[in-house]
Amino acid sequence: MTCHVLWVSMWPKPSGILPCALLGNAGPSRTMPAGLATRVDRVQALPPTRMVLEATGGLERAVTSAWATAGLPVVVVHPRQVRDCARATGQRATTDALEARALAHCADGIRPTPRPLPDAQTQALRALLGRRQPLLGMRTAAQNRLTGTKARLAKDIEAPMTWRNADIATLDDDLETMLRASPRWRANDDVLQRAKGIGPVCAPTLRLALPALGPRTRQQIAAWVGVAPLNGDRGTMRGRRTMWGGRAHGRTVFSMGTLVATRSNPQIKVFSERLLAAGKGKKVALTACMHTLLTMLNALLKHRTPWQPQEGQN
Repeated sequence: MTCHVLWVSMWPKPSGILPCALLGNAGPSRTMPAGLATRVDRVQALPPTRMVLEATGGLERAVTSAWATAGLPVVVVHPRQVRDCARATGQRATTDALEARALAHCADGIRPTPRPLPDAQTQALRALLGRRQPLLGMRTAAQNRLTGTKARLAKDIEAPMTWRNADIATLDDDLETMLRASPRWRANDDVLQRAKGIGPVCAPTLRLALPALGPRTRQQIAAWVGVAPLNGDRGTMRGRRTMWGGRAHGRTVFSMGTLVATRSNPQIKVFSERLLAAGKGKKVALTACMHTLLTMLNALLKHRTPWQPQEGQN
């Protein structure tokens, strides 16, 4: 079984393909110019079981798309996994050759399973949300700076907000149009938005950030979002459970939806009030409500069952 890794760089250094069987080499076993990294014929000459790339902020998308279209078993791994594998072997230095070797070690040890790439519509929706996110951040930052700012500077801060608001409104319209045009996305969107607290932005964000929402178990989905309690036990000591990792953007949007649900959703509201009455902190209670609401939404999509409003019970 042959596993190959590809090191993709934005610099004019060659991209390298390294079989995991050649880990002892000083560098990549084959090199290709960066502009030819997507040439499928060069890759198909190899007999790969899987092609492993590291996520590089979008630079890997052209290669991944070309290989997946050609039917090659390509998979993109998280850079943190590669760094952890390098640290586990005592590697601290960083060069292209060393990082390519670390990626090969990671691929050989973990053997990540190739997953199908999202369809064109899903990629377009993710691009819209990806553009909307920084615009919202810039608008929020500008609004925060307005507090206590003198009139002269306030005009400079408010000037870009006009076109930012227009761009955000245009993106919202495009997002709504694309969602309504797809029967599959429209059905999932309707199921999620029936739950109080989940609005027209939170619903598609959850579906795009968590494509496995519905098919996976509640424990897996909670870990994806980053609201799963992680054990900290040692021997007979029972440590404190903590939350860590997950999809940051999806968690941020979902936390706002859950905050709304603690006021408008009867079940979540009663659950939150019970936790607060028991002395739990507000953020602890909100995180627990996120976990509970996420479990409900996962069950709704799994069983294709609409939300049934019920009065909360203590």
